[in-house]
Amino acid sequence: MDSYLYSTLFIVSSLLSLILCSVFRRFALRFNILDHPSSSIKTHQNSTPYLGGCAIALAFFLSLWCAKNYFSVNFSELQPLKGILYGSAGVILLGLIDDIRVGGLSFKVKFLIQFIVAGFLLLYGIKINFIHPNWFSILLTLIWLVGIMNAMNIIDIMDGLAAGTATIASLAFFFISLPTEHVYVNLAAIILAGACLGFLPYNFSKKWKLFMGDAGSLFIGFVLAALSLGTSYTTIHNAGVLAPILILGIPIYDTVFVMILRLRKGMSPFQGSKDHFALRLEKMGIPRPHIVGLSILVTALSCYLAYTTIHIWFWSAVILYIIIFILTYIVSSFLARVKID
Repeated sequence: MDSYLYSTLFIVSSLLSLILCSVFRRFALRFNILDHPSSSIKTHQNSTPYLGGCAIALAFFLSLWCAKNYFSVNFSELQPLKGILYGSAGVILLGLIDDIRVGGLSFKVKFLIQFIVAGFLLLYGIKINFIHPNWFSILLTLIWLVGIMNAMNIIDIMDGLAAGTATIASLAFFFISLPTEHVYVNLAAIILAGACLGFLPYNFSKKWKLFMGDAGSLFIGFVLAALSLGTSYTTIHNAGVLAPILILGIPIYDTVFVMILRLRKGMSPFQGSKDHFALRLEKMGIPRPHIVGLSILVTALSCYLAYTTIHIWFWSAVILYIIIFILTYIVSSFLARVKID
């Protein structure tokens, strides 16, 4: 497939997302589907319409439909893509129920449904292939899928943070998979990047503010996790297998950081709190737009380093991983000392 197709689909998904965000925002206001700042862990001050995630997902689905019907992409050869479509539909439904239901769903119910939905990908051959025995590979695949879904949900605490990092991560998976022609990864990645980009103007806007909600963050996390399993990172050496962790570094980092801090306080790691790295940076006096911009830049750098580790000498990649780990530990130790109300 040529660059014309991918660039066109990127533009189409961006425009569709931009248009659909306006439609779903009006719908959310009409039916009072709003995120109210009703608890201490909410970081916004005004009731804000949800359903931005539905706009992202619908733009994603419609763009794939355009690829099939107007660009003659043969979906019969893209079986893994069907797993993403079926599974993501379940994820969106779960997120919508959690968004609309007063008090949301319990974390046990959400985890159960997420593991079930993640199983759709296994049925279509999307799993970790370099680990044996097979049952252990399946178990790690499910943990990875559910973990990334919730990691994207966890970082959705500031305007542009989740969608911005997802846009960069999607582009990274696209460019890494492009030379080896993992077609379903190429298609889904470039379309997801466009759909997330089209949502950002509404998420950043003060007058036309729109949140993606759990439906959006879980959907994006599900697709990104699936994309991360769809291409090879070890064509040169085995150290490249850690590249997806770097690409999805921001959501993974915040999830691990928050869970460790909650456990240190004697709290359940599944209980909401303001321990996120972004909120600690804000407590230090850094404006939110700067925090989001910094996070997107760090994501871009992490994606570049991920690409680098795939192509350099094995031991150079190992040294790079060690340096990244040390720097992450130093930053985490500093942020952990910032007091949060």
